[in-house]
Amino acid sequence: MKITKKSNISEIVEKHPEAISVLFEKGIHCVGCHAAAFETLEQGLKAHGLSEEDMQKVVDELNKKIEEQEKEEKKEKEKK
Repeated sequence: MKITKKSNISEIVEKHPEAISVLFEKGIHCVGCHAAAFETLEQGLKAHGLSEEDMQKVVDELNKKIEEQEKEEKKEKEKK
C-alpha cells in the first residue's frame, strides 16, 4: 500500500504500525484520536500546521519506513 496525502490515518496505522513512529517524530499524535478514523493524512497534517512541502516529506518518510519494514519481513521469511 503506497501512502498518499489522501490515505486515511487509521488505515495507515492499522496496516503499517511502523508508521506510528514517523508520525510521532513529527509531533503528529493523532493516530489514536477519534478524528483519525475519518481524516486523511493531509487533513491531519494541515490541522497540525504543516505546509504542502512538509506534508510531502512526511509522506515520503512514511513510504520509506514501510518499504524498509517490508524488506526486513521478506528477509526474515527467507531465513525460515
